Amino acid sequence: MLAYLPGFAPWIVAGVLSSFDWRWGAIGGLVTGLLMMLNDRRRGVGFDALVLEISTLAYFVVIGAVSVARPDSSLADHTDVISFVWLAATAWGSLVVRSPFTLGIAKRQTPREYWDMPEFVQVNNYITSAWGAGFTFIAVSLAIANAVDAPAWVGITAHVVGLVAPAVFTKVYPARAQARLMALALAQAPEQTQPSVRAVQ
Repeated sequence: MLAYLPGFAPWIVAGVLSSFDWRWGAIGGLVTGLLMMLNDRRRGVGFDALVLEISTLAYFVVIGAVSVARPDSSLADHTDVISFVWLAATAWGSLVVRSPFTLGIAKRQTPREYWDMPEFVQVNNYITSAWGAGFTFIAVSLAIANAVDAPAWVGITAHVVGLVAPAVFTKVYPARAQARLMALALAQAPEQTQPSVRAVQ
């Protein structure tokens, strides 16, 4: 689960700096995301593992350009909703193109022999769906809360539920799925080695 956290660092930085000025938030998020991207590339991380990071950079380029060109834009009051709409679109979009954004991250922690197994991809489809649902929940909750001028605790609760739920799922579900994958691999191992045994005989 910790492997997913760095990808959200630019959003956290942007959230903190936006409390002073949304332009600083956009610039801070962009710089943080760019530095992290460059560091990952230097370590040899492939672009397939950087779907979230690439989407993050695209968001801060767009929102940064708007904030600098139109600092008095009404969008400044809705960046919380917009950011989670963007994250939700990233998650659901990666599923549509059959490249769940969690797949590349999972490959960093999973032995190569499991990568081509349909079960491995399916696990990441579920994990990405969980994050997509969480992001969507937050975006919708914040939009409604802003529309009815709900108290601050409503937005805070939406953030907690929408982020903690997929984080827990990311922690629990893969462990169970991995156990099933390992059992399946062990069950298939004798069948795979059987021809070679006959050849020796």
